[in-house]
Amino acid sequence: MAVSPSERASADAAAPRVKVTEIFHSIQGEALFSGWPTIFVRLTGCPLRCRYCDTAYAFGGGTWWTIDEIVEHASTLGARHVCVTGGEPLAQPRCPALLEALCDAGYTVCLETGGAHDISVVDPRVSRIVDVKTPGSGECARNRLENLPLLTAADALKLVITSRGDYEWARDFVRAHAALPCPVFFSPSYHDVPARDLAEWILADRLNVRLQLQLHKLLWGEAPGR
Repeated sequence: MAVSPSERASADAAAPRVKVTEIFHSIQGEALFSGWPTIFVRLTGCPLRCRYCDTAYAFGGGTWWTIDEIVEHASTLGARHVCVTGGEPLAQPRCPALLEALCDAGYTVCLETGGAHDISVVDPRVSRIVDVKTPGSGECARNRLENLPLLTAADALKLVITSRGDYEWARDFVRAHAALPCPVFFSPSYHDVPARDLAEWILADRLNVRLQLQLHKLLWGEAPGR
C-alpha cells in the first residue's frame, strides 16, 4: 500500500530526534580512547557554565537530526569509535536512545558528560566519561555524587585543574573516594596550569591518577570541529 505524503510527514515527525551542533571525524584526544580515530557527535545545549568551557558555541543553535540519520551519517565516516559529547548530551531526553542505537550499529561508544545528570539512563555498553567539577570551574555545587556508585571499570572520571587550589581539592576528592573502580584523569586547564606543574604535583603526592593532555589541542589548537 502506498504511503501518502501526509502519512510520511507524520512518521518523520514522530521519529526520535536530537539537536546536533556538529558531527565530525577526528582523533580522540582524551580519556580512555585517546588516539583513536573517532566520530564525534556534539549535541546542542548545556545547563552548566564552566569558566574554562571551550565549546560555548554548542550552547545554542544546532540542527535537528533523527537518530537514524545520525547512525546513517556515521557509517560514511569510516571510524569504529563514536563519542557523543556536547554541550551536555544528557540534557537532551533522547540522548540515551541515540547511544543505544549507536551500540546496536556495532560502534564502540563513549559519552562525555559534565556530571550533573543521572548516568543510570545510559546503555551499559557505553563508556561514560564523567566530569567532577572543581571549584575553579564555578560549577562545583552541581556535581551529582550519586553517580559515583554507578561507575564501573569501563568508565572514567575527569577533573579539570585550573590552579594549585583546584589540584589540592581534586587530590583530596580522589583520596576520599579511593575505592572507585574506574580510572581518574587529571587534566590541566588549557590556559591556566602548565602541564609540567600538574605532573610534578601528582608525582610529589604519589597520587594514583592519570595525567591527561588534550591531544587534539596539541595537534590542532582550539579550532572547532577538531
